[in-house]
Amino acid sequence: MHDNYIDLISIENLFQAWSEFRVGKGKRVDVQEFERNLEDNLFDLQVKLASKTYKHEGYQSFYVSDPKRRHIHKAQVHDRVLHHLLYKYLYALFDPNFIYDSYSCRVNKGTHNGVKRLKKFTRIVSKNYTRDCWALKLDIKKFFASVDHNILLKLLKKKISDQDILWLLGNVINSFHSDQRVGKGIPLGNLTSQIFANIYMNELDQFMKHEMKTKYYLRYADDFVILSQNKKFLYPCIDTSQQFLQSRLKLELHPKKILVRKLDWGIDFLGYIVLPHYILPRTKTKRRMFKKLEEKIGADNFNQSLQSYLGYLKHANSYRIEKELKNKVWFLRKVV
Repeated sequence: MHDNYIDLISIENLFQAWSEFRVGKGKRVDVQEFERNLEDNLFDLQVKLASKTYKHEGYQSFYVSDPKRRHIHKAQVHDRVLHHLLYKYLYALFDPNFIYDSYSCRVNKGTHNGVKRLKKFTRIVSKNYTRDCWALKLDIKKFFASVDHNILLKLLKKKISDQDILWLLGNVINSFHSDQRVGKGIPLGNLTSQIFANIYMNELDQFMKHEMKTKYYLRYADDFVILSQNKKFLYPCIDTSQQFLQSRLKLELHPKKILVRKLDWGIDFLGYIVLPHYILPRTKTKRRMFKKLEEKIGADNFNQSLQSYLGYLKHANSYRIEKELKNKVWFLRKVV
């Protein structure tokens, strides 16, 4: 842990951040160009940081579909190296204070562990599937575009006293404004946005666990679930959550994504459907897998896509679907 700015921005730390950033990116043109003059580029970055003349540059903007259409903002290579440095620093500082059941972008967490935890919660709440189990599923409306810069900086100041580190974090945070709204938004594409999101939403997590006393609560990014045997317990949680989000974080719930589901109907969370005794793939995801494989047959990345889908299915009770998928692949290869 680096207690001061000078230690944090040392050239040794910048080289370490570079080596972590570079993993899997060696074939990208912008990364190759940066690497050609690596030492000069990193020493130049270090000088600008030390003299506090550093200014985060602009972003390259584009869209991806995964399958939801997302607006990505990609920073320059030297800025992304700095993001790795700051991410590592912030993660070590803030992660120990996060609740256990926060699953986004954390070591030994992730989507699959989040779904397993939800499965465990449903079994506990339903007394091994002998009682009712209800789930309230909520989602933040345009979360990344709505994060308030001033609130985020106040949260950072709770654990960071070094004014130079705060200056640098402010430089990164204020490098982006969503939809021309000054002081709002963190970009999808920055590694730092992942830890900023967890720091921001940790306020909700702490409120849910310690003030609302919701024992069976878990969150992944801006999606969160509360479980109870009693359906009537869940409805007041909607208004209470909304009030907290608006007053403390300047966020609001997505009105079309407020769902109360009985376990027997299936709880849709993180790409899977949790049912008594089973975890199943989403029907939409299954259809999309088959369609994408048909489109990609013969392509260079076909096997990569197939292994990705098989990996997804491995975490569900999906033997029949997996067999169907393999048969489909065999047939497609024969046709081609």
